Amino acid sequence: MDYHRNPDLDPAERDETFEYSLRPQRLPEYIGQEKVKTRLEIALHAAIKRGDVLDHVLLFGPPGLGKTTLAHVLANEMGSPCKVIQAPAMEKKGDLAAILTNLEEGEFLFIDEIHRLSAAIEEMLYSAMEDRKLDILIGQGPSAQTLKVDLRPFTLVGATTRAGLLSKPLHDRFGMVHRLEYYTRAELAIIATRTAHVLGVEIEAAGAEAIARRSRGTPRIVNRLLRRCRDYAEVKGQGIITSPIADACLALHEVDELGLDALDRSYLESLCTKFKGGPVGVRTLAAALGEVEGDSLEDLVEPYLMQIGFLDRTPQGRRATEAAYTYLGLKAAEAGPLFR
Repeated sequence: MDYHRNPDLDPAERDETFEYSLRPQRLPEYIGQEKVKTRLEIALHAAIKRGDVLDHVLLFGPPGLGKTTLAHVLANEMGSPCKVIQAPAMEKKGDLAAILTNLEEGEFLFIDEIHRLSAAIEEMLYSAMEDRKLDILIGQGPSAQTLKVDLRPFTLVGATTRAGLLSKPLHDRFGMVHRLEYYTRAELAIIATRTAHVLGVEIEAAGAEAIARRSRGTPRIVNRLLRRCRDYAEVKGQGIITSPIADACLALHEVDELGLDALDRSYLESLCTKFKGGPVGVRTLAAALGEVEGDSLEDLVEPYLMQIGFLDRTPQGRRATEAAYTYLGLKAAEAGPLFR
């Protein structure tokens, strides 16, 4: 089915359906994260054998590594639906109460960015997760009463990019806690090939490798770059994603061999030149870059720069490493006191 040409779907529905079509639906189709998959597979088989629901799962790691996809895969393996909500969207206790009381037996509830739940809403989850009960306060003042509502057995899957911001009481109520790691280049090349097949695009192994090399260890970026390469191949080439086509396309989009883009380079240049290599606070860096929030830098830019050894986070602030200076073609003498 061509979701982008189906007149019966509005644009938002087409985009959602299209993105969903790229995701694996079952655990064997899920590429990478082998250790996590092995642990989850055992837990799934045990729950099915007992006729019980899967224990609550917390997934954490940088954005784009497949936390949402894995939640849907787990629900599919259990033969259950999965309801997805964004933590910031729940502003009142009644929002969560309505969701929990309407969950069917065995249903999955996926809460993205769960560390952003308000304290009041988070406290409601404690008894819901542990005792499958919901405490609802009726009335106000001395006459207020607490009504306990029994919940149907369900599985909560929480996802966060900042596990350190999750409160300990909530963290401890998850029966399984898994960190998703960055993907290897070989795994990313497999994902690129699979996505190309789903899109109906021909791709050479060297083309998949060229995209994987620049994808920062992240499947979401693989899929985004692949779609740009598909467009480029259709317009500038013969519709086949080859290594030269991928190289030319990604150069046009200012993505270099390491996967760094214009924002990454601006970050490093500002840190190394304007702030002499640091230490400097992330808010100050964000202000220097303009129209970029500190949270965006912490989530989208800094994790990969740290992974490739270009950045250190210290109690005093961010510091550039010698590798960052080498990448920018600057001499150590131009660095701050750290390198002198």
